[in-house]
Amino acid sequence: MNFNFEKYILQVTEATAAVEIEIIQSLWSGYGRISRYRLDNAPSDTVVVKCISLNESNDHPRGWNTTYSHNRKVESYKVETHWYEKWSAKCSDHCRVPKMIGSYSEGHDQWIIMEDLNIFFPLRKYELQLSEIKVCLKWLANFHNTFLCSEPSGLWKVGTYWNLDTRPDEYKKIEHQELKAKAHLIDKALNQSKYQTIVHGDAKLANFCFSEDGEEVAAVDFQYVGGGCGMKDVQYFLGSCLSSHECGLYAGQLLDFYFSDLERHFDTNKYDFEFKDLEEEWRKMYPIACADFTRFLLGWMPSHEKVNKYNLRMVNIVLGEL
Repeated sequence: MNFNFEKYILQVTEATAAVEIEIIQSLWSGYGRISRYRLDNAPSDTVVVKCISLNESNDHPRGWNTTYSHNRKVESYKVETHWYEKWSAKCSDHCRVPKMIGSYSEGHDQWIIMEDLNIFFPLRKYELQLSEIKVCLKWLANFHNTFLCSEPSGLWKVGTYWNLDTRPDEYKKIEHQELKAKAHLIDKALNQSKYQTIVHGDAKLANFCFSEDGEEVAAVDFQYVGGGCGMKDVQYFLGSCLSSHECGLYAGQLLDFYFSDLERHFDTNKYDFEFKDLEEEWRKMYPIACADFTRFLLGWMPSHEKVNKYNLRMVNIVLGEL
């Protein structure tokens, strides 16, 4: 362990010793790891530490080892640190995130120290029942409602890791010529939608942690949190846990559920617009958000399983209306 970081973690956790006991996972493209630390004589028994090495990596699993890619990842970790330091405390128990304990940087290395969510949210799921999907949609609805109309200061101006402006390398590779030609129109429609919030930016199933009874979740991984239309998160989450056929069967009722929960917590006294206006716009944005993500996949990995009949149908609907 880095000597100065060891001093820091003992200070902020009030522990007499801190020992790395488990590597939870490696970071994408070899930029570090997430580990669990055991603490001695501290208020908490364990913490989770995200250890980030910002030296340029040559370990991208898809071969996207460009300077642009590296710089995007460096920025993403700065954004994530800022998110935990300045924004995360605004999240209520209805959109639970890890509590920030501290952050430390030295040279090209940085560490984010967070509470260990395993205490309250020990389960990780790889497939979901509809009832469990709704638990995650409730989290998203509460998250989007919490930050509705917020200016994403210190975060990505446009959230999501597939944002067109940050993916010029992938854009060049797109072979679907009509989608490529209209990609900027799709991007513009989402970015200029009237009602904006803060989006998680990588709201896939793998980034949700479930309580023992499966009735509550917390979310992790805020590297691409930033401004945007809430439908970006919703379409991406549904695509992460439903097949093409299942999206066709259930997307409608799940969108109804999301908007019902979003309205339940909507404060009519806080805004100068009606909820129905937001819902009307965001429902129109849903297929556009699907087309936007599919645009990214067609440049990044055209053989990806999410380049499927459902998403390609969304693409055709959107292209036909532009």
